[in-house]
Amino acid sequence: MAPMSPRFKRLLVAVVTLLSMFAVYRTLDINTTSRSVGTTDTYIPDVPVGQNVTNSGSNLRAALVALVRNSELSGMRSTVRQLEDRFNNRHGYPYIFLNDEEFTEEFKDGMRSLTKAPVYFGKLPKEHWGLSPYVTEEKVQEALEHNRDRYLYGGSYSYRLMCRYQSGFVYKHALLKDLDYYWRIEPDVHYYCDIPYDPFKYMKDNKLIYGYTISPVEKAETVETLWDTTRKWILENPDYLQDKSFIHWVVNEKSVYTRCHFWSNFEIVDLSFYRSEAYESYFQHLDRAGGFFYERWGDAPVHSMAASILLRKEQIHWFEDIGYHHPGYSHCPNKPEMSARCVCGGGSDYMYRSMCNRRFGEVGNIYKDQVLELAAMPDK
Repeated sequence: MAPMSPRFKRLLVAVVTLLSMFAVYRTLDINTTSRSVGTTDTYIPDVPVGQNVTNSGSNLRAALVALVRNSELSGMRSTVRQLEDRFNNRHGYPYIFLNDEEFTEEFKDGMRSLTKAPVYFGKLPKEHWGLSPYVTEEKVQEALEHNRDRYLYGGSYSYRLMCRYQSGFVYKHALLKDLDYYWRIEPDVHYYCDIPYDPFKYMKDNKLIYGYTISPVEKAETVETLWDTTRKWILENPDYLQDKSFIHWVVNEKSVYTRCHFWSNFEIVDLSFYRSEAYESYFQHLDRAGGFFYERWGDAPVHSMAASILLRKEQIHWFEDIGYHHPGYSHCPNKPEMSARCVCGGGSDYMYRSMCNRRFGEVGNIYKDQVLELAAMPDK
């Protein structure tokens, strides 16, 4: 047999080296979309979520976040499929799915198969999901029975756990700790329009704190004492107020609660707001009052009250161009330059008939001393 030439030997060595490197590469678990993350109370992913955002052009630490059950797999897949088609296939923002129970492999596989973006699964810490330490089980059961037929979810304990969690804990989960922004998503919703820009970047570039799509009126029986409880917090904590506030959207000039709120099943938020000392103080005040359980204070009126009191109007944004449906209400833009990107069903003009939307356009900021005057007015 003729000896190998030096050139052939070098080529053979190079091929063997490349094959060895490829074999090592295949053993590494670097595909964040195919691993289970955060499925125990204390697990923190080895790569911070914020570093997995593939939209390298903006370097925004942001994610799409859902609190969801295993039984809602079909509805969650529908939502993510729409978000991928309408927006995220061009940006690759991570998805974070949270549950008070362990996610099944069926759920994980069902979500991973829809996207190339990083996907994380987290279980809620026990201390975040349960009865508030400021209420008694006996009184809660009495309240559930009393309210059972008064309004939707009037007798639901689990719904109250969800509202309290979304109001004061979701942004504290370990999987969100490295994020600057989050976009809350839900199963069984519809996104009617293509989104040709990055809403996270829009929020940052325009110094926005809170973004929403739909603003209905809350049912009075669910928030009977929310404003009275809130006014006490304002008077006890005036130092948390900015020089100007958008409180007139939720409370009129006679200190009457309008019950207007941002429907928080869709919200895009600068998380520094929820992590602020002011918001935490407000949430703790509400939690001590017991209204999450004794009434049915939802996270939507709580977030809306806090945003309107602690922010200025120019820090809050209506994403009019994002057509959206959640069972109960639908919004589709009617401006030609927006609607050309949308496919909407009938009855999608709610926001153009909404009293709260009209009020948002009509009222403006008021000064801190006026906020304190409103809070000090006697009950009507």
